[in-house]
Amino acid sequence: MSLETVPFKTGKSRSSKSSATEKTAKRPHYHPPESGLNLIREWFARQEYTPFPYQEEAWQAYRQGNSGLLHVPTGAGKTYSAYMGPLSELIETPEDGLQILVITPLRALSRDMQKALEAPIRDLNLPFRVESRTGDTSSTARARQKKNPPHVLITTPESMNLLLSYEDAREKFASLKAVIVDEWHELLASKRGIQVELALARIRKFNPNLRTWALSATIANLQEAAQCAVGVNQSPVIITGRIERPVIVDTLMPPQVEALPWAGHLGSAMLQPLVEAIDIDVSTLVFTNVRSHAERWYQDILDTRPEWAGLMALHHGSMARREREFVEEGLKEGFIKLVICTSSLDLGVDFAPVERVFQIGSPKGIARMIQRAGRSSHRPGATCRITCVPTQALELAEVVAVRRAIQERKIEPRLTLKKPFDVLVQHLVTCALGGGFEAQSLYDEIIQTVSYEDLTLEEFNWVLRLVRDGGNTLFAYPEYHKIELKQGAYIVPNKRIAQLHRFNIGTISSDTSMTVAFLKGKSLGQVEESFISKLKKGDVFTFVGKSVELVMVRDMTAYVRLARKKTNVVPRWGGGRLPISPSLADALRETLQRNIPAREQEPEISALKPVLDLQQKISLIPRADELLAEVLQTRYGYHLFLYPFEGRMVHEGLAALLGYRMSQEHKLTFQLTVNDYGLEFLSQEPFPYASILQSDLFSTENLADDLLQSLNMSELARRQFRDIARISGLIYQNYPGTYKTSRQLNTSSSVLYDVFQKFDSENLLLEQARKEVLERQFEQGRLADTLRRLQHSELKLVNLKRPSPLGFPLMAEHVGSQFNVSNESLAERLKKMQQQWLR
Repeated sequence: MSLETVPFKTGKSRSSKSSATEKTAKRPHYHPPESGLNLIREWFARQEYTPFPYQEEAWQAYRQGNSGLLHVPTGAGKTYSAYMGPLSELIETPEDGLQILVITPLRALSRDMQKALEAPIRDLNLPFRVESRTGDTSSTARARQKKNPPHVLITTPESMNLLLSYEDAREKFASLKAVIVDEWHELLASKRGIQVELALARIRKFNPNLRTWALSATIANLQEAAQCAVGVNQSPVIITGRIERPVIVDTLMPPQVEALPWAGHLGSAMLQPLVEAIDIDVSTLVFTNVRSHAERWYQDILDTRPEWAGLMALHHGSMARREREFVEEGLKEGFIKLVICTSSLDLGVDFAPVERVFQIGSPKGIARMIQRAGRSSHRPGATCRITCVPTQALELAEVVAVRRAIQERKIEPRLTLKKPFDVLVQHLVTCALGGGFEAQSLYDEIIQTVSYEDLTLEEFNWVLRLVRDGGNTLFAYPEYHKIELKQGAYIVPNKRIAQLHRFNIGTISSDTSMTVAFLKGKSLGQVEESFISKLKKGDVFTFVGKSVELVMVRDMTAYVRLARKKTNVVPRWGGGRLPISPSLADALRETLQRNIPAREQEPEISALKPVLDLQQKISLIPRADELLAEVLQTRYGYHLFLYPFEGRMVHEGLAALLGYRMSQEHKLTFQLTVNDYGLEFLSQEPFPYASILQSDLFSTENLADDLLQSLNMSELARRQFRDIARISGLIYQNYPGTYKTSRQLNTSSSVLYDVFQKFDSENLLLEQARKEVLERQFEQGRLADTLRRLQHSELKLVNLKRPSPLGFPLMAEHVGSQFNVSNESLAERLKKMQQQWLR
């Protein structure tokens, strides 16, 4: 039995409004036992469970004063491995105040985490309280927690930083003994992870004996991940649970594979096979990569199987909390059998009844595939299985590549970001609110984090001047004088600034969100303001599985009513593009280069045989050490296709860079198209592609300068600067009772960008915006690695008379992007192109 699925054998009903731990906390005459660990072992025995050796090792490591990282397969009891050490200590030496802090990346995880952590406390009749503090927590509960903190608190990075912004932060966190960071791999490579690093450094200042344990199931760079969790001055202990959980990755085969595929062409064809593969009596999750796809697939499946209404549900992060919790409870209790979901159910939440998992399209990463597969048979040592549902033919090869990478234990590393100044600006104001800070002391504290260990005193002083005086350009505006030196410490004297800062704490970047609610007040969830702004009264759209009609927009809410007619219009949310990861790209190239007999052993490659045979016949399938270049003339113009197989983001940067370099040799305009597998250059005039490919086209010399020249960097940096300005508090999105629209945010940030460009060109936030454009949108570091690989690859140049199966999807993308007056759908036009090709 998994530690994360221990049944609740004693105690009050979990639906009780006041938790069992609240009641036991009031009971007097608690006599601490000599050994908290022995008591915990007794509790485990009652659950008919024996701790794994790595769990015992983790408990002892904690009791010996160590911090570190636990790396254990999903479903193998990570939570109790980290929790029982601190709990055993609390059992032996009970104290009031906050003792254990658990940080989780998703609000949705806190509810189940709370139940799991309450179980031993309730069953052993211990006088400790476990509570949650997230964006979903009521104001009443927050006020109670402020006066009387629980012994164990579950929170998110944003709520933790909010707690640090109160004047009594030092007092509240001084009693803290342990911090547990769940799903550390999800936070590590993001600004939210850096928020956690800075917050932990702050808490260690309050309490130098704090112990920190990070948890992860899918991470490759364990040492770096552990160091980020504990800080640069500690030596982390890394504990790995050697519990084998075999992962089966198979594929729902398409009924037919076209020799000339294009992106998404299999989607509708796979609906019926998916429905037939689902056993509605077996608890099942169907994952999609983005929320809009989850909405569409839910509606399509329900339309195909209307009798499943009531047995199936939708789950994603933009749904209202009550709706999400109903679905989660339904999965556990068994009255909901099928859930179409996104990454909102990727992590942590324990749904032991789930036995089957499907993945719509490629997961684009090896770790993501393992994580989602682990949702099935969520028990230690149990085999987990995930079935992929391809939406285009070439995703069949991706499935094979992922399977091989999992077998060879190749998982993507998660690399921390270095010195994002916007997060640091926000942190300084938080520290000033949270009791104040002395500049040199805070600098010494900040450089204890891995992300800021290289921060210079000059850079820190620049950030300090920005939040104190408005820097070199905003000094004339009082609203940018956020902190003030009083009695040797920087504080925030202005209550309005304090209020707005707390309203806007966090680093999650998204469009302004609006609540969608029925006229009678029931909230359905949130969509981006840009989507609502394009609708008019009476328009119908699908949201949380319901067809709704827009009635009116008032304040921050779009009021709707149920619509009688159905529609294909679904909200779109930002951040939906998932390029293939570096590890998956390597595995994909290796998969494609294998010889034909070996390929045919894989059922997916056998299904892909029409595509691969045709590619080999009219062009070739490149080996991992080759670069295939195809040249073609059509009625659209003169085409060059290149196939690095490095993912869409790298290919976007590569296309811009190579296009710029080629145009320096011969003045010409190119139309650029990319996908995860390759890139296309299209010119209206003949171009000597063959000769220019033999030059130093792929050199890494002057890479940064050439990239800057090839891109409209000023405009791209301006867009990126909006998020940086919001995180750093130069502009505010949220106000009491209202908010700024996306258009207002864009206008405000653009004004600041222009001011900095003109009067403060060395501004560190401007430099950060340019770096983030290169790294986030074009993966500059990975692009440099790609160029070095291509430099040493053997060029294979093929002149074509018609597009190859690898080139056809790229042509389809630019045909789809053209404006044409036609009563034919894009699919019909592409089908006609296929038929012309075959003739």
